[in-house]
Amino acid sequence: MPFWLKEEMAPQELTRRLATVITHVDEIMQQEVRPLVAVDIIEQLHRQFAILSGGRREDGAPIITFPEFAGFKHIPEEDFLNVMTYLTSIPSVEAASIGFVIVIDRRRDKWSSIKASLTRIAVAFPGNLQLIFILRPSCFIQRTFTDIGIKYYRDEFKMKVPIILLNSVSDLHGYIDKSQLTQELGGTLEYRHSQWINHRTAVENFALTLKATAQMLQTFGACLALTELPGGVLSTEDLLMSHTRQWDKLQDELKLLGKQGATLLSCIQEPAAINPTSKLNPNELENVVTMERLLVQLDETEKAFSQFWSEHHLKLNQCLQLQHFEHNFCKVKLALDNLLDEQAEFTGIGGSVLHVEQLLKEHKKLEEKGQEPLEKAQLLALVGDQLIQSHHYAVDFIRPRCMELRHLCDDFINENKKRYDILGKSLELHRQLDKVSQWCEAGIYLLASQAVDKCQSREGVDTALNDIETFLGTVKEYQLPCPKEFYNQFELILTQDVEAKAQKVLQKMNDVQEIFHKRQVSLMKLAAKQTRPVQPVAPHPESSPKWVSSKTSQPSTSVPLAPPLRTSEEPHTETDLNSLEKENDETKFEVKNEEILESSQNGENSGLEQLASRGHLPPRRYYSY
Repeated sequence: MPFWLKEEMAPQELTRRLATVITHVDEIMQQEVRPLVAVDIIEQLHRQFAILSGGRREDGAPIITFPEFAGFKHIPEEDFLNVMTYLTSIPSVEAASIGFVIVIDRRRDKWSSIKASLTRIAVAFPGNLQLIFILRPSCFIQRTFTDIGIKYYRDEFKMKVPIILLNSVSDLHGYIDKSQLTQELGGTLEYRHSQWINHRTAVENFALTLKATAQMLQTFGACLALTELPGGVLSTEDLLMSHTRQWDKLQDELKLLGKQGATLLSCIQEPAAINPTSKLNPNELENVVTMERLLVQLDETEKAFSQFWSEHHLKLNQCLQLQHFEHNFCKVKLALDNLLDEQAEFTGIGGSVLHVEQLLKEHKKLEEKGQEPLEKAQLLALVGDQLIQSHHYAVDFIRPRCMELRHLCDDFINENKKRYDILGKSLELHRQLDKVSQWCEAGIYLLASQAVDKCQSREGVDTALNDIETFLGTVKEYQLPCPKEFYNQFELILTQDVEAKAQKVLQKMNDVQEIFHKRQVSLMKLAAKQTRPVQPVAPHPESSPKWVSSKTSQPSTSVPLAPPLRTSEEPHTETDLNSLEKENDETKFEVKNEEILESSQNGENSGLEQLASRGHLPPRRYYSY
């Protein structure tokens, strides 16, 4: 059953249970047959013209005694009727159904008083009569009048029950046991009229108070159930405090009523408690039974109201818990939303190593900043789980909130991880590109440091070639992956700018490699010329102005020889001229390369572009990703 439906049924259940209590109180006090209570006719009762001593005949019929009362005939009809109605309503329905026995004591009175009593009983007695005993006047004349009057007026009295005239209490003892008669009638039954009135008044007041309390609790429960639950923490706390104060007040009243009932019961039982040999008279026993039954109804009232209050208090507490949860949820969600908005602004991947490292530091700060909101959100989600496990009435409201909090936390954490992965890839790429750029710079510096004059010897050429081969051997350490692997590895960060930068660095690397290869070719050609022996040509003596010593014309293995001198008469061959011209061009190319490479140290790629623009480099080759 949904909690809300159960909560709506709670006041109905309280009303039903308290209505049952009220009904039982009425039954105990016989409100259907007892429209009056002792306090309403307290003065008439104190006149003591009729008493219910509590005595019973053998068949259990209650005894009502009319003691000697001088002014009986002057009692107003209404007062007589009220007292009779009240006295006949006190015995149980079972006892009353047997029929009442009336004892009229007129031993000191006259026939006129007996006649007035019988007339009133015949007209106004509300109960079921079984038998009437009359103690005749002691005076002989009045006794005679009584005997004659009874015979003469019997039909006038319209009595359907026997009327027994008795001369003395001894005769009465033949019909009713002495233990059921008061001391005034020669019996042993203890009866104190003032005490009887006090006990009756107290019992009836207790019953009326219990009934009024049950009715008040019904009204209070209905008011609590109809109270609309507030929508804020403070208002809910105020409502909870207000209802709790009212509950405490009513609870105190119930406890006080319980103490009063227990005290009254003790007072009624006091004679038997003081003297173990003493027994309670029938009236006292009746009052004890009545009080015990009323106390049972009081206990039922307390249980019914306590159960209702427990449910209502739980409802208010859960409402307060819900308000706190919703208030904290709004605060935490706002913090998480701001955190996610701030996180969304971190879209850059960095254009350099320093930039990426700076972005990583900023991202680390954001992550640290988000720790507190994340912890609060996770803690609040756990609080929500506890509310759900405790069968909170707003489970359908709390569960989506917990899911939303965890979803926001996961979003922030996952996005953080994703950003770290992206920035890590970006840092890795930029570091690789920087290494390639540094390799290119080192290559340009190496080429620029190879002076042309040092390459005029075989030793210098070999050194330069070894340096170039060694440097080119390191290119594998700096090469980027193939296009497909490169794309798969850096797919997340391949923006236009990053791709352009990568292509630029790769082109620079290709250009440097081309220059190195050209330098290699040039140096290898130069080395080949230096190792090739020079073919001496003997000049004609007549055409040569000078003779060259044969010793000086021998080739040197360490220094390249200059072209051999020829006489003016001996023409140069085409091959020799072309060879010299080509050698001069290569030398000029090397010198020009050195100048461009040196200038490229300051202008980065400008030197490479100059080389390429002069036709010394092949067309640009780009990697496409």
